[in-house]
Amino acid sequence: MKTLRDVRVGETCKVKKLYGEGPVKRRIMDMGITKGVEIYVRKVAPLGDPMELNIRGYELSIRKGDAEMIEVE
Repeated sequence: MKTLRDVRVGETCKVKKLYGEGPVKRRIMDMGITKGVEIYVRKVAPLGDPMELNIRGYELSIRKGDAEMIEVE
């Protein structure tokens, strides 16, 4: 299983499935990360946390823990 955390800088991926329970999953969906959406990984902080993404025309920073809950293809 490939998660958003495994995607390298400069790559684009497509969301396949979201994991997590209740409020955590809801928060990820509220950020615009839903099944089928394309995500471009712009950069990753020097220590790997957070990741900066381009999604639906805006920039979003997400923690590694949250990125592991997003399965991509």
